[in-house]
Amino acid sequence: MTVRGVNKLCVVGAGAVGSSLAYASLIKGVAREVVLYDVNGPKVRAEALDMAHGSQFMPQVRITGADDPEITRGSDVVVITAGAKQRPGETRMDLAASTVGLMKKVVPPLVERSPEAIFLMVTNPVDVTTYAALKISGLPRNQLFGSGTVLDSSRLRYLVAEACQVAVGNVHAYIAGEHGDSEIPLWSSATIGGVPLLDWARQYGVLDEEMRDTIADQVVNAAYEVIAGKGATNYAIGLAGTRIIESVLRNEHRVLPVSSLVDDWYGIKDVCLSVPTLVDRSGAGRQLRLPLTDGELGCMHESAQAIRYTLSTLGF
Repeated sequence: MTVRGVNKLCVVGAGAVGSSLAYASLIKGVAREVVLYDVNGPKVRAEALDMAHGSQFMPQVRITGADDPEITRGSDVVVITAGAKQRPGETRMDLAASTVGLMKKVVPPLVERSPEAIFLMVTNPVDVTTYAALKISGLPRNQLFGSGTVLDSSRLRYLVAEACQVAVGNVHAYIAGEHGDSEIPLWSSATIGGVPLLDWARQYGVLDEEMRDTIADQVVNAAYEVIAGKGATNYAIGLAGTRIIESVLRNEHRVLPVSSLVDDWYGIKDVCLSVPTLVDRSGAGRQLRLPLTDGELGCMHESAQAIRYTLSTLGF
């Protein structure tokens, strides 16, 4: 039973991503009640029980798991991780048809039980899934959005920090567009400790164009590398998703590159993709217009078109 006034987080899907996200949320204490929902009853109950056994070592929280969707009722945030698993060599867009079909079954019962919740889509291809879920649910754009390129931007910042031998917290840079092969690093607005990133190469002899291209390629292919090695990406997306949940439940007004419906962002319309966005208790808010080069803007339009093409093949 949900206790009134206590933040309730629901994670849909008890696979590698859902379980890692729930675990990260427990460790960071983002909610006082966390529920796991999955159609595999023994699996979801075992995952919740395993986490509950560590309750002594984490902030005060109640964690339960069930295969009954009623467990999701009254949630403040619902995170949907359930979907087809990405196999080695398979792109995120290859997952689109089966995943969207699943969303048609999964989303309506969740919205019916938690109509005021903020819905966070993590299932890939997240931009396509987010757009489809918006149409399926009828929810406003602020209330349902995707994890977007929050993880990709973290990968970018990590690689830049490693190259420049600085703390990752001093790197401010975004990946924008599709969470996938057409994503774009926004180098022109990136900074390191307040120094424009494009000036860093001239001042310190690193991060020249060749190195930036290498880093961008590593970011795009990071998930493929991890999937090839261990079958799934889970820890980093669990942490990235938890950061988004924190910003919602704690009303942090944090700028995050989440995937939400855009309406005339530099001429891009009627598609879900990632741009830096204010995230707070009301969900995905104002989308920031960073200064872009002509090349970056052109790549953003191409990325939007790639997402639109997949949506059109699915009837959206």
